[in-house]
Amino acid sequence: MVEPQIVILVVAGSSPVDHPTSSVAGRLAQLGRAMNVRSFIAALMELLESALGHTFRDRSLLKQALTHASLGYEMQRTHPDNQRLEFLGDAVLQLLLSEMLFQQFQSADEGMLTKVRAQLVSTKALALVAKRIQLGGFLLMGRGEENSGGRERDSTLADALEAVAGAIFLDGGMDAARHMARGLFRQLIVDLGASPVEENPKGQLQEILQAISPQSPTYQILEESGPDHAKSFLAKVIWCGQELGRGLGRSKKEAEVEAARSALESEHLSKYLNSPEADGGATKISTKSCEQPDQQVA
Repeated sequence: MVEPQIVILVVAGSSPVDHPTSSVAGRLAQLGRAMNVRSFIAALMELLESALGHTFRDRSLLKQALTHASLGYEMQRTHPDNQRLEFLGDAVLQLLLSEMLFQQFQSADEGMLTKVRAQLVSTKALALVAKRIQLGGFLLMGRGEENSGGRERDSTLADALEAVAGAIFLDGGMDAARHMARGLFRQLIVDLGASPVEENPKGQLQEILQAISPQSPTYQILEESGPDHAKSFLAKVIWCGQELGRGLGRSKKEAEVEAARSALESEHLSKYLNSPEADGGATKISTKSCEQPDQQVA
């Protein structure tokens, strides 16, 4: 599997030749200036196809999979975007990753396989895979979305990867989609097998915090966005009046899990647990002190 080393951003109303975003992009950018825009975009598509392990017979499917809804909105005209392909690709990846896990972990029971699959199809994992092939650099989106960091947004990258999976399924069938999934997800599955710890960030966070205070962390949904078939939720976890972390997910539960994971990885929590007041977790903090909303976790 060849990962693209050069990323060219394409935004509404601009030429891809004008937007090299990597320090190693000079050579391809020079080549692009000697080509017309259509030929240059074709070269970019070949670069992405190499990373995906699939050459499209119908490149319009790949283009649609890479098109964010913001492009049509900004251009104020109907423009095929990747939302329908995302819907299809979600189902394709669920099936193919289930097959891969079934073959990889032959002694795992249904519950464990379900939990591992949930990790693989989470927004965070899909975005990680998308970043490995630098998918964000190939997306077609409006300038507003571009300027707000859309190319690096986990939910956008996860959606795009699902759309690409749907496009490959339509273009080459299940075997082509299976080849793509194995190439992109094999290492992630191997990593999970090397560290088969059952992740439970919410449980882990509660266990740590309740060793300090009887106060349990609480979760709040801050934002809900996206179409009905692809909702995105933003959650935060609060403890002792302080926000410990935020998380994004495609369900309220996933968002809360990601918020707990963020809290576990935060420097604020680490510093607090190592502070003299916490005494390494051995000395419990009184409920009264935990209820003070202005107490800083630092």
